[in-house]
Amino acid sequence: MLRGLTTVRFHASDLSAAKRWYTELLGVEPYFERPGYVEFRIGDYRHELGLVDSAFVQNLGKHGGAGAGPSGAVVYWHVDDVHAAVERASGLGAEINETVREFGEGFVGASVLDPFGNVLGLMQNQHYLEVLATRTTARSGTRAMGRRAQRRDPGQQGRVRRPEQVTGRGRGVARVKRWCRR
Repeated sequence: MLRGLTTVRFHASDLSAAKRWYTELLGVEPYFERPGYVEFRIGDYRHELGLVDSAFVQNLGKHGGAGAGPSGAVVYWHVDDVHAAVERASGLGAEINETVREFGEGFVGASVLDPFGNVLGLMQNQHYLEVLATRTTARSGTRAMGRRAQRRDPGQQGRVRRPEQVTGRGRGVARVKRWCRR
């Protein structure tokens, strides 16, 4: 169900100071800003770190960020269908924290409180899909090269062996051995 990290959201009572501090810490300017919200893209996968003005947090749901109960960062995980993910989590005992809503074009999210009081963010995130498409395209090229690089194993009566079978790494070793015995 969880596909990957999309956005980590931190709350700040002084958004301007938080923006300056994180700009200095990360060494990059925010790539997205609107009143009450600033967002950075960081790391190898360009994960998103969002800063929201604490004054707006009460508008997001039960996650008020102050007092008893859940507070702090909300980590959003990419899912293929936010509504289905919320329904599944609710069916397993989670309580809806932030109802499903559109954050912007290509970004739909919600959060739930798990039975243990943790906030779990769920999001369909266009940026995640763009990064995934880029990586999938790169891997497809590698796979195509791998097919061209297949080689015959002289000890296996001319059978073609896939590169991963030649290396014998990982859990596939038993499968490779069975394949080679054929």
